[in-house]
Amino acid sequence: MQMIAIGGAIGTGLFVASGGSISQAGPGGALVAYALVGLMVFLLMQSLGEMSAKIPVAGSFQTFAARFVSPSFGFAIGWNYWFNWAITVAAELVAAGIIMDFWFPGVPGWVWAGTFLLMLTGLNALSAKSFGESEFWLSLIKVAAVVVFLIAGVLMIFGILGGNSPGLSNWENRDDVFHGGWVSIISVFMIAGFSFQGTELVGVAAGEAKNPRREVPKAIRAVFWRIMLFYIGAIFIIGCLIPFTDPSLLASGEADVAVSPFTLVFSHAGIAFAAALMNAVILTAILSAGNSGLYASTRMLYAMAHDGKAPKIFGRTNARGVPVPALLATAAVGLFGFLSAIVGQGAAYSWLLNMSGLCGFIVWAGIAISHYRFRRGFLAQGNNVSDLPYKASLFPIGPLLAFALLVLVIAGQNYEAVLAGRGLEVLTSYIGLPAFILLWLSHRFITKSKLVPLREMDLTGPEVLEEVPTAGTR
Repeated sequence: MQMIAIGGAIGTGLFVASGGSISQAGPGGALVAYALVGLMVFLLMQSLGEMSAKIPVAGSFQTFAARFVSPSFGFAIGWNYWFNWAITVAAELVAAGIIMDFWFPGVPGWVWAGTFLLMLTGLNALSAKSFGESEFWLSLIKVAAVVVFLIAGVLMIFGILGGNSPGLSNWENRDDVFHGGWVSIISVFMIAGFSFQGTELVGVAAGEAKNPRREVPKAIRAVFWRIMLFYIGAIFIIGCLIPFTDPSLLASGEADVAVSPFTLVFSHAGIAFAAALMNAVILTAILSAGNSGLYASTRMLYAMAHDGKAPKIFGRTNARGVPVPALLATAAVGLFGFLSAIVGQGAAYSWLLNMSGLCGFIVWAGIAISHYRFRRGFLAQGNNVSDLPYKASLFPIGPLLAFALLVLVIAGQNYEAVLAGRGLEVLTSYIGLPAFILLWLSHRFITKSKLVPLREMDLTGPEVLEEVPTAGTR
C-alpha cells in the first residue's frame, strides 16, 4: 500500500513540474506553496484514514460521499476521480515525451505518448498481481533515485561534488527568493496540489488490505511524511543549485521543450553520465505514476459500475479478473496526450496539469466534507470516538481548514488567464468545476436524491477483512 501510494504521488509533479513552480514563485515561494499544500494534505489524510480504517471499501471516495453526503454527491465525486486520474495519465504521457527529448530531440512527443500509452495499457491488462509487483519495484527505483538525489544535492551545495557550487547564494535576495510575492505563491498552488495527488491512493487500496485497522493508518502516516521529505528537500536543493531564472525550467507552458530540474542539477555539475542516468530514472518514475493512475481510475470506474453509477459493461472482467472495458475507456482518455502534436509539449503538459489538478482538489474537498459528516453521523448514532480504529486528532478543525484552503485554491488557481482573457487556458483550467456541478445536479434532478440524515448513514464495512492474517504482506 505504501509503495503504490508513493508510486502514484512521486512522478511528474516532483520530477518535472517542480521546475515550473520555482521559476514562477522563486525557491522560497515554491517551498511555502508546497508546505501549505502539504499541511492541507496532512489534514485530509487524517480524514481519509479515519473513514478508510473504519470502512475499507474499494469504492473509497465515491462510496463515502454517497453514504455520508448524498448519492448524487457520491456519483459526481466518483466520475470526477476517474477523470482526474485518467487525464493524469495523459499528462504523464506528455511528460514522458519531454523526458525522451533529452535523447531524441528530433522525434515528436506524440510518438512517445502513443508508444507509452500502449505499453501501460498492456501492463494493466495483465493480472492485478502482476501490476502490484511491477509497481512495487518501479516505486522502489524512484524512491532510491530521490534519496540519491538528495544526498548528491547536499554534497553539491557544499562543493564536495561537481566542483564549484553557488551554495546558498540563490537565497540571498528576498525579491528573488519570493519572486512575485503571495500572488505567485498562490498561482503555483495548483502545481503543488498536482504534485501531492496520489497520496489518497491509500484509500483506494484499503478495500484490498488484509488488516485495514493497522495497515491504513500506518500507510497514511508513512506515505505523507516520506513525500513531504522528498518534495521539500528536493525543492530546497533545486533552489540552491539552479537560479529560478534558468530558461530550461518549465514555466507556465511557455517553452515547447524543457528538461527536468533533476537532470539540470547534474548537467550543471558537469556530470553528463549521471544526468543521462537520472533522466532514465525519471522516465521510469513517470511511467510508474502513469501506471498507478491507469490502475486507480480503472478500478474506480469498475467500482462505480457495480454501485450502479456507471454502465454495467464497465463492471465486467476477463478470466484474470481484469476489468478490460473499464481499462480501455480509461486508456482512451490518455489520447489527450496527443495534444502535444498540436500545441507543443510544454503547453499540452501545462493544460493537462491544470485540468487534472482541479479535479484532484474537488476530490479532496469531497473527502473533507464526507469526513465532517461521517464523524457527526458516527456520534449521532450513539457511538464513541474511542471506538474508531483510527481517529483524526484535529477534528473538526482539520476538515474545515482543509476545505477552506481548497476553496481558496480552486477559486484562484488561474486568475491570470481570467484577467488576461485567455479563453482556451481558462477553459482547460476551470472546466472540471462546472462539469462536477453539472454531474451532481443532473443526478440529483433525475434520482431525486437528498442529503443523507445523520442517523440513517450506513456505517457498516467489511469487518471480516480485518481477521485475515497479515504475514507475508508488504
